[in-house]
Amino acid sequence: MTSPNLRYVTCAHPGGLHRLAYWEWGDADNPQVLLCVHGLTRTGRDFDAIAQRLSRRFRVVCPDMIGRGRSDWVEDPMLYVVPQYVADCVTLVARLGVDEVDWLGTSMGGLIGLGLASLNGHPIRRLILNDIGPEIDPVGLARIASYAGAHPYFDSFEQGEERLRQISAEFGPHTPEQFRILSSHYVVQRDGRWTFHFDPSIGTPFKALFHAKMPSAWPQYDAIRCPTLVIRGERSDVLSRATAEQMTQRGPRATLVELPGVGHAPTFIPDDQIEVVERYLARGS
Repeated sequence: MTSPNLRYVTCAHPGGLHRLAYWEWGDADNPQVLLCVHGLTRTGRDFDAIAQRLSRRFRVVCPDMIGRGRSDWVEDPMLYVVPQYVADCVTLVARLGVDEVDWLGTSMGGLIGLGLASLNGHPIRRLILNDIGPEIDPVGLARIASYAGAHPYFDSFEQGEERLRQISAEFGPHTPEQFRILSSHYVVQRDGRWTFHFDPSIGTPFKALFHAKMPSAWPQYDAIRCPTLVIRGERSDVLSRATAEQMTQRGPRATLVELPGVGHAPTFIPDDQIEVVERYLARGS
């Protein structure tokens, strides 16, 4: 597997500036851009497998949202919220120098895309929501809240990878080589100790929303007009089948694909999952 280029863009938040890191695959002059945005505690390197494959046709850009991976951490944890992420992605798209992008968002990354696509003048041409929707199942919310703010330390990379396997069981089956894509840039050394590659404060606003009952995003979803694909893990505890089916009937009237044997969320590492995205993006391109 080849390596992507690491780049940075400076973004604004109330009271200051921060750097957003992003990983870029393919021809930097290709006007066809696919933006891949990760989940709550993850990083842009989650998309290595699908990014390398699709980089033959697209310039694939995978940001580390603030507080994760190579991006800056911010002092105020309440900035780790969708409106700030949307603003950062608007700045990122402007840096890329294109008028429109295709968007693949997993979980939180899908919520960012949903929020952006609901705004007038947004740059999203086609939207792919990976195991996320306007309503989130409380069972899945509780599960994610149980580890979102945890920041454990480990004696070795292998110990950290094993812990990651435990909390990522819903991702579905992966070979050791496939799982290493998820762990090699996620279990890292910091101050001489092995840990996960995110600011533990990212869980603060998530837990506050969880206890206050996360608001519905149906009004934003209903405002979306771009072609939309919803991918659901068959065993998902975050996106219920009822919500997914309702997403095909309102707003952009999304196309729905359900992946067997997977919970929250499909990783787009196995070939059959990559092919779902590849086929969708091939339509009309």
